[in-house]
Amino acid sequence: MRLNTKLPQVGLTIFTQMSQLAQAHAALNLSQGFPDFDAPPALKNALERHVHAGNNQYAPMTGVQSLREQVASKIARLYRNPVCAEQEVTITPGATQALFCAIQALVRVGDEVIVFDPCYDSYEPAVTLAGGRCVHIALDSQDFSIDWQQFADALSDKTRLVILNSPHNPSGAVLKHADLQQLADLIRERDIYLLSDEVYEHLVFDGQPHCSVLAHEELYQRACVVSSFGKTYHVTGWKTGYMVAPAYLTAELRKVHQYVSFCAVTPMQYALADFMQAHPHHVDELPAFYQDKRDQLCLALQDSRFSFTPTASTYFQLLDYRQIRDDLNDVDMAHWLTKEKGVACIPLSVFYQTPPTDQFLLRVCFAKRTETLALAGETLCAI
Repeated sequence: MRLNTKLPQVGLTIFTQMSQLAQAHAALNLSQGFPDFDAPPALKNALERHVHAGNNQYAPMTGVQSLREQVASKIARLYRNPVCAEQEVTITPGATQALFCAIQALVRVGDEVIVFDPCYDSYEPAVTLAGGRCVHIALDSQDFSIDWQQFADALSDKTRLVILNSPHNPSGAVLKHADLQQLADLIRERDIYLLSDEVYEHLVFDGQPHCSVLAHEELYQRACVVSSFGKTYHVTGWKTGYMVAPAYLTAELRKVHQYVSFCAVTPMQYALADFMQAHPHHVDELPAFYQDKRDQLCLALQDSRFSFTPTASTYFQLLDYRQIRDDLNDVDMAHWLTKEKGVACIPLSVFYQTPPTDQFLLRVCFAKRTETLALAGETLCAI
């Protein structure tokens, strides 16, 4: 039988490809975004405690109540938004699943969804499966800011959803309050929803604030905001995230969520709730923690032939390699670095519909131990 695929352009993600290549060549893996250090001991102990206590059966579809309450408490403290844990917070098995559920709930056949390139690779397949079409707007090639006039020109009667990502993966750019206000002004009179991917919400550096859609009263009324426990608590393998939306939207999101996974993993939810209650200021310490790692990497690379501007957020740093090999596109450069030099990274062009022709950028992850970052710097400086 011949299967007509619904996703003809989709193969293995670049993250899987580069991690496999790193393993095959015993390369230092700075490609996929995960820490090489462990989770907080208190969090691991909480998980063990709940497993042994018998909290191993299905959780409520919406999520364990204590965890939803901790999420709501954090949002009230940080963003001054008193969301309802019962009607507005939903725990999901990973942020990617939350993004998928939101897109399936909101996008209809023939709808247009505005995304900003470079953008995370899960957005478009989910839109395609929902019967929609992505309208790609390229961010500024230098500072990755949004051209709001270009955005205004892209709006149409078919525009159903706008997907934001701030702090931005892969560039590290962050939206300002003025950006959110500009967005609000442009869509105020239109029936357009907003999906805000904020999984790196606590990784913003140099004293800058994270301007969350949760803190923008007008935009939140039409938004679903997605975040990740994995990024925040150094447990990406737990694949646990959440989505927050007004009650009328949450009701629709949950209709999809309950038939995709029904619920997230139970003991992990209890463990996260315990840890959040006992250590509410863990999130306040993350900017300094990861800024120090960013600075370690940048210092280690200062004598290299890569050029860069220290990233403003996330745990990714962009490196311009044109002084080393301007004869290679970024995909080939990433393969060359992995196979010949022993360092795996991610090419930026894979995040674009139409990559800029004058861009020579690679993304490396600095969520690593001090010795890993030192080895990365030593290896890359020798090129």
